[in-house]
Amino acid sequence: QVQLVESGGGLVQAGGSLRLACAASGRTFSNDGMGWFRQAPGNEREFVAAISPSGSSTYYADSAKGRFTISRDNAKNTLYLQMDSLIPEDTAVYYCAAPVQEIPRTGTYEYDYWGQGTQVTVSS
Repeated sequence: QVQLVESGGGLVQAGGSLRLACAASGRTFSNDGMGWFRQAPGNEREFVAAISPSGSSTYYADSAKGRFTISRDNAKNTLYLQMDSLIPEDTAVYYCAAPVQEIPRTGTYEYDYWGQGTQVTVSS
């Protein structure tokens, strides 16, 4: 059974940082691209960032560029999202997703596996 489990969310003040992690089990994703998405109340789930299998290529939504960093540790089968300079508009449930054969893949329909999500709340 394939599982993606996110962690690291929480409540943070504007300007602060959080580091999300997504631990995969049931299969390895070392040969697949992976991504992060988020969904705020009343909004559709939107793409945040994606990373190639080796980690050498990354792609970000405009809202994440310069503030978020996606990375991965294939030995641990874990995906990360470092979020800095957080703003209230970043408040959402954050989801990791896999797999894709190449990046960027920004559509939710392009990913087969999803985590349960982790809540990020940024206060002003």
